[in-house]
Amino acid sequence: MTGAGPGLLSDRVRSIGTSATIAMSQRAAAMRASGVDVISMAVGEPDFETPPHIIEAAHAAALSGFTRYTAADGGPGVKQAVQRKLLRDNGLTYTAPEIHVASGCKQVIQNAFAATLNPGDEVIVFTPCWVSYIDIIEFAGGTAVLVPTGAQDGFQVDAQALRDAITPRTKWVLLNSPNNPTGAVCPALLLDAIAAVLQEHPGVLVMADEIYEHLVYDGVEHVSILQRAPQLRDRVLLVNGVSKSYSMTGWRIGFGAGPQWLTAAMANVQSQTAGSSCSIAQAAAAEAMTGDQANLPLWRERLTRRRDLALPILARSRWLSVNRPDGAFYLYAGVHACIGARTPQGTVLQDDTAVVEYLLVQGHVATVPGEAFAMSPFVRFSFALDDERLAQACQRIVDALDKLQAPTGGGV
Repeated sequence: MTGAGPGLLSDRVRSIGTSATIAMSQRAAAMRASGVDVISMAVGEPDFETPPHIIEAAHAAALSGFTRYTAADGGPGVKQAVQRKLLRDNGLTYTAPEIHVASGCKQVIQNAFAATLNPGDEVIVFTPCWVSYIDIIEFAGGTAVLVPTGAQDGFQVDAQALRDAITPRTKWVLLNSPNNPTGAVCPALLLDAIAAVLQEHPGVLVMADEIYEHLVYDGVEHVSILQRAPQLRDRVLLVNGVSKSYSMTGWRIGFGAGPQWLTAAMANVQSQTAGSSCSIAQAAAAEAMTGDQANLPLWRERLTRRRDLALPILARSRWLSVNRPDGAFYLYAGVHACIGARTPQGTVLQDDTAVVEYLLVQGHVATVPGEAFAMSPFVRFSFALDDERLAQACQRIVDALDKLQAPTGGGV
């Protein structure tokens, strides 16, 4: 059987690949291990430490013996914390059976699609989009229908484009605000227009990924679609978690809130795949959502400063076009001018993946190509770095791009 391994893989597994953000982060780590000073702007992870009171809650839970299985979709403590968070932050009331807790938002999304998608069912996804949406949909047997947004419109969803994309096979519409990778935040009036379209199609489910909810800037407000369209409640799944807002990426706790028929089916999926998420992490997440929230405005202020530090440095480069994001911690930079340019080594940059490779090798900065987010030619930069390294990374990018030669017969 030597060498036969790849031939034994399922078609389902063959259809997906490693997350581009994880792959780039691993490559940057390998280069650093070999002695190269690489700055990673690739990973979607805040650099803040998990607050001490959250860690203390985990320690107390472990000492108290809270170290055994919980219900597959989360124990009473973490579900009650989710209920309190939704009421406090969003004005929404849910019962415990309508709450689903899993090992991160990615697993919540996977459970929802696994519980609902049949072969040929369509999920409308607005692009650019998070790197894992499409693979998760296809792994569950569905078909991702991609609807592009435009930089000229701030990467906002177009309600008419949504209407045009819905077919008899549409099972879900996926909304992500604040958006990864663009930082776009969907305003209330646009949510009203989206809800009006959805009212025309009562059989379509809605997934609202709100993981960056608390990371909004300049007085911009995050609004959940159910705050504007409560009539959609029986078919909306809110997806959220503690990883970004509370700097708890490694704790792996996400949650969904939706109609009980859906969360019950998701619990069945969870029970037969992973079982319950870590009990100690559940206790920590409960403390994060219900305990001291003082870090949230402080971290927003710090991230605002970092965004405003990075933007003017990157603006010095004639090779980049960067929108000012209202949320999350990413800059989604257009690199249209780079396509066809020649590197000092004589290589012609054919696409945004080549641009990312060039920035890694020439500038020692790890980034992620727009291809991974289903929209090219762009590059995503994370500004969740300390100020000094962020400024250094941005200057390295500008310096590396300055070494490019414009395409023959063209210019930038």
